[in-house]
Amino acid sequence: MIKNFVSFLCNASPFLAVIILWRLQLHFWNPGGILAIIPIFFYSFVRPIHWFTPFAILFCFLIDYAFDTKLFWTTMYFIAYAINGFQYFIDLERADKNAVVPFMIFLGFSLFVLMIINISWVMIFRSCWMFVWVSAMYIPITNLMKKVHGDD
Repeated sequence: MIKNFVSFLCNASPFLAVIILWRLQLHFWNPGGILAIIPIFFYSFVRPIHWFTPFAILFCFLIDYAFDTKLFWTTMYFIAYAINGFQYFIDLERADKNAVVPFMIFLGFSLFVLMIINISWVMIFRSCWMFVWVSAMYIPITNLMKKVHGDD
């Protein structure tokens, strides 16, 4: 019984990580629940899980809702999903360091587009801060998720 419960928690950990990181919204440290984009990216492209894509789309929409952007993060997710379809050019499942460089490209491009759409000094600072903070949190969060989920 307990073994089944632990197995269930291990299998549910990617979904729980997204929910927890989205709910822990703090104005400076996790604006709009942006840290939830880490498990969304990781379990959609680096270590794909069956039935995670609809969940990821829903939470990209919820991040849009929290950021008050009109389908921006959802659109960026769809673009990354389309680019990831070219698996013979890009193989994120075998990338080193949990594919931190492709994640930084995805995040940097997204924040750059968001910054250009609404350019101001505050937005430039906020985009730079979010890029540095979320990129720095990528490796520890993905390593923790791999240990909990049992991907090691």
